[in-house]
Formats: sequence, C-alpha cells, structure tokens
Amino acid sequence: MYDFNYEKPASLAAAVATLTGDADAKALAGGMTYIPVLKMRLAKPSAIVDLSAAGLSGITVTASSVTIGAMTTHDTVAKNAQVRAAIPALAALAGGIGDEAVRHRGTIGGSLANNDPAACYPSAVLALGATIKTNKRSIAADDYFQGMFTTALEDGELIVSVEFPIPQKAAYEKFRNPASRYAIVGVFVAKFANGARVAVTGASQGGVFRHEGMEKALSANFSPDATAGVTTDTDNMNQDIHASAEYRAHLVGVVTKRAVAKA
Repeated sequence: MYDFNYEKPASLAAAVATLTGDADAKALAGGMTYIPVLKMRLAKPSAIVDLSAAGLSGITVTASSVTIGAMTTHDTVAKNAQVRAAIPALAALAGGIGDEAVRHRGTIGGSLANNDPAACYPSAVLALGATIKTNKRSIAADDYFQGMFTTALEDGELIVSVEFPIPQKAAYEKFRNPASRYAIVGVFVAKFANGARVAVTGASQGGVFRHEGMEKALSANFSPDATAGVTTDTDNMNQDIHASAEYRAHLVGVVTKRAVAKA
C-alpha cells in the first residue's frame, strides 16, 4: 500500500465534511473491494475515511417496507428475523454472498456504491424497485445503476440507507463461480400487485439490468412455464473463461425459471 491518513469520523456529517474537504480522500465501507485495490497499489488516496462509526447501520421494517442502513453487513441482513419474514428472498441473497468472512465485513452500501457487474445486491435493489437514500437525496433504483462500476452518486455523496418495498413474492437464484461465489448469472424476480420485475446480474457488460421480456411474460402469468419462450440477446453479454456470451444468455432463462419456481 501507499501511505495515507486514516480517519474514523463519529457522524455522517463529519464523514461528508472530511470527504468534501479533500478531493483525494476515499470512503471505506466494509473494504471487501477497496482494501485489495490498496494492497495492489491500484489507488493512492490521501486519506481513508472509515464509515463504521458514522451511525449508518440498522434495519427498520414496517408493514410496507424494509429499510437497511448502508453500513449494515450482509450477515446481519441474512440473520435478521424481520427481514426474513418480510422479504425472505433478500435475506437469502445476503446469506449467499461470498464466504462467512466476507459476510461479516461486507456492507450493502459498499456493494451498491461499487456496483460490481457480478454483485448480488444490485439485482435485489433493481428488481424490488428500491430507493437509495443518500446524504443529499433519494434515488430510484431505475435511475441509480448507470453501467459497470458506475452509479448516479456524485462527489461528496454517500449512501445512507436503502428502502425496499415488500413484494407479494420474490426469489433470488444464481449460477455462481465456485471459487469467488460471484454470480456468473444471477436473477432476482419480484411480483407486485401491478406486475413483475426481473433483474439480472453477472451476465451483461453493462452491469445489472431489467429483463423486459421476462417481466412481460411473468406479469401476465407468474409461473416458471411463462418464461419458456423468452430469449435473451447475446450482443451485450459478458464473455470470459467461465462462460461464453451464448451460455450466459442461455443461463438467464434457466436461472429465471428456477427463481420463479422458488418464489
């Protein structure tokens, strides 16, 4: 690592002030992505602003929504009885991220701010139509994700919490890389009174996306058989040593069907 100053502000306001006052300072959530970046000397921040004491963790559940603080760990979400009762698919997703060490350190806010194209949480946020709340504003999920590792967050803007509406039914299924446990293809499906939402992660070069064909089919008939005739365009699919573009496109259909069956 390069040398840097370490700051651990005791409030959100103090964290924002530190980051705003130093253009080269970087926020640190769980560190599951940024610490390896620092170790490999791929970044040289002037200061690291640790958000763990800024009061951004916690879970609130009402009759219509689940709100999760940005610094809430995956393990906490996975084991929270209220989340498991309100949106069991969200708790199950959190419990399948990485390994136990990652789940005890990684946070929902860190995952969403990084927006890794194979991360699990973005699919839940997009499929459930969640609202990302920052220190400046509220951002709809459909407006938040803007491509691989790219979001609507502006300089000096930190995620404070994420509010999820409670669906009638939902499920997450992923075809995982056996080593990293990242999604080669992951699909989150959610049924609401006004129709279905389907979000796919791991498959596209542009990161997480909504699958309009699947949504149309499942809004008309929320059953595994409804997805049988729906195809996925291969033009923007990821292609690497783990799976070709064609294979990923095929997996989208397979994994969506499994998710609907689970829901």
